[in-house]
Amino acid sequence: MKEKISQLFKDKVFLVLLVLGLLTIVAAAGVITVQRGNGGGESPYLEVPDQGDMIAEETVPQETQVAVAGDSNAAQNMEEEMQEADSPKATAQQETEAPAVKAGTDKSSAKSLVLNFNDATRMAWPVQGNVILDYSMESTIYFPTLDQYKCNPGLVIQGDVSTPVVAPANAKVQEVGSNEEIGSYVVLNMGNNYTAVCGQLKELQVVENEYVKEGQVLGYVAEPTKYYSVEGANVFFELKHEDKAIDPLDHMQ
Repeated sequence: MKEKISQLFKDKVFLVLLVLGLLTIVAAAGVITVQRGNGGGESPYLEVPDQGDMIAEETVPQETQVAVAGDSNAAQNMEEEMQEADSPKATAQQETEAPAVKAGTDKSSAKSLVLNFNDATRMAWPVQGNVILDYSMESTIYFPTLDQYKCNPGLVIQGDVSTPVVAPANAKVQEVGSNEEIGSYVVLNMGNNYTAVCGQLKELQVVENEYVKEGQVLGYVAEPTKYYSVEGANVFFELKHEDKAIDPLDHMQ
């Protein structure tokens, strides 16, 4: 009986030792597997990128970046752009793309005007008004302000101060001047040796060598000079052919 109990006890001890041995082998195998994984330098876990690094590395597209005060590169780029904009090449390009023409100085388009005034041509009136003193080169007429009779090489046309005075025909401004008798005046070359003089003007709108179209404003009616103080505000208008005064009414519309 004692022998059976002893044998049974030995068998149980053997089974316990066998189980412990198997557990030891399994544990050793797990340690080896983990060590092999660490030895490869790669973690078996998924690495989550640092959110701070992601935000810092995310950049704005270059086209939409705004220069920040204190940024030397941005300041340098802005300076270079300003220098390029001020360069003669950039200025010439801008003028080519969008030419700026001042009023009254665009002669290129007016050069196509035909200056072909002749004996059959009819002019517009430089200003609408009554003729105070008529043309008279063959006989004398009375000038109230001067209180004398003398010849008149042109027309003295009544006009209110500041009324626009226009070119009677297509012409080129031959001369701009002033004298004490007819004040500020404009001489127009209308072609074929025909010229016209418009006097008693102010605030002239044209310059010498400028081409003007019929009806274009030359200036405005001025206060009369001392030679016409009694007659009142007016426009002195003279027409010449080959430097000889002729009757303007023969060519008026």
